Amino acid sequence: MKTYLTGIQSTGMPHLGNYLGAIKPAIDFSREHEGNFLYFIADYHSLNSIKDPKVISEQTYEVAATWLALSLDTSKACFYKQSDIPEIFELTWILQCHIPKGDLNRAHSYKAKLQANEEAGKKDLDHGINGGLFSYPVLMAADILLFNTDIVPVGKDQIQHVEMARSIAQRINGHYGDLLVEPQESLSAGKYIPGLDGRKMSKSYGNSIPLFCTEKRLKKLINKITTDSTGPDEPKNTEDSLIFDLYKFFSTKEEVQVLAKKFSDGISWGHAKLELFEKVNEDLSKAREKYNHLMDNRELIDRELENGAKKARVIARETLSKVRQNIMGLQS
Repeated sequence: MKTYLTGIQSTGMPHLGNYLGAIKPAIDFSREHEGNFLYFIADYHSLNSIKDPKVISEQTYEVAATWLALSLDTSKACFYKQSDIPEIFELTWILQCHIPKGDLNRAHSYKAKLQANEEAGKKDLDHGINGGLFSYPVLMAADILLFNTDIVPVGKDQIQHVEMARSIAQRINGHYGDLLVEPQESLSAGKYIPGLDGRKMSKSYGNSIPLFCTEKRLKKLINKITTDSTGPDEPKNTEDSLIFDLYKFFSTKEEVQVLAKKFSDGISWGHAKLELFEKVNEDLSKAREKYNHLMDNRELIDRELENGAKKARVIARETLSKVRQNIMGLQS
């Protein structure tokens, strides 16, 4: 069976866009297909931007609780924290010694920082860039290669990282024999989820709806969704309505048709927002309750992640042992 691996950034509670565009499709895919599925929280990656241990810990718990609350089947999918797999970091150094520096110079994240410094008029183009950001693609390559990953579902901005992991594996395999699986990217375009202002939903834009905020806050945020100036009782255009766009993600075709009829009949924006709130709240209420229970009983999260790490380390030890023996001449 093919092995699929997905990394999850530990950036705190996801929003509706993350849920509809990435989390739900990933969980559904693991339920509907055969294969070995690994989902890991990339908590060590967060050190590039976060230097507060309390923040890192809290955000990691929030992400873990979200996936568990949304019924990720951990009996089928291996769910673990990156920081619980020490083999990742030993493999990172080995890979570091087999990648040309020029490849890292061409990494998109590094080049973006250089460009930002140049545009800001910095004399030192490496200003504010740490070694972790520069070598980020190697740690990601270790995340992938350690688990004999065949397929890595990614968005367009992540394709280069899989290409670099594959390039390192090819270089090592060409020198030492077939040691590492050469991964392939699977482009997951993801759904475009509009935010409160019509732009793509994003925390950085300040237009997102946290997935498990309280009912009161959920209603308040939905009431902030931008609408046009169409008055009460006037027909509304479903084509240009953020409310209607979001409603479709949570509803059946029949329910969408009913709301479309209400739009043509002149539903008020207030009532349209109420319909959206009730539908979203209905969809998330059970998961929200489970999320809050998990966050209040974090030992349950710890147990799931520890069990996942045990399963993941069986694979990790085997791969690293083979690599150590063939590259370093070490017997594990």
